[in-house]
Amino acid sequence: MTELSDLLTPEAVLAGLGAANKKTLFQQLGTAAARAYGVDAKLVTERLAEREKLGSTGFGSGIAIPHGKLEGLKRVAGVFVRLDHPVDFAAIDDLPVDLVFMLLSPVGAGAEHLKALACVSRKLRDRNFAAKLRGAGSPDALFALLAGVETRDAA
Repeated sequence: MTELSDLLTPEAVLAGLGAANKKTLFQQLGTAAARAYGVDAKLVTERLAEREKLGSTGFGSGIAIPHGKLEGLKRVAGVFVRLDHPVDFAAIDDLPVDLVFMLLSPVGAGAEHLKALACVSRKLRDRNFAAKLRGAGSPDALFALLAGVETRDAA
């Protein structure tokens, strides 16, 4: 069973990112993936754009899961971004997107890719979980939520 913690590293979780549009966002996701996983940023951006041409990966409620397959990648890997300001994603409900979980998979990873997509989709469709992600104060707090680490707020 795939867990979000299997897909992310702390450096692959970003908060407060500003992107003017989907194209800029994909470039930023490529840069983040390059930093976290040592992949080619430009290639990531191209793969995301190619997949998006087939139809929006914005599945509603302000959430998108752009994804693609990448040569040379060793395992399924993700980058999570909470945007400062929502961007238009041509989502099925026409709402702009502020929570983005990018998923990258090795070229031959059909089943693992689908399992990871299902896992991410299931978690992010949970309204309470999405609300917690929107309310988290820092990338560390976001990573803790995504990785399923219990965090105690000193309230």
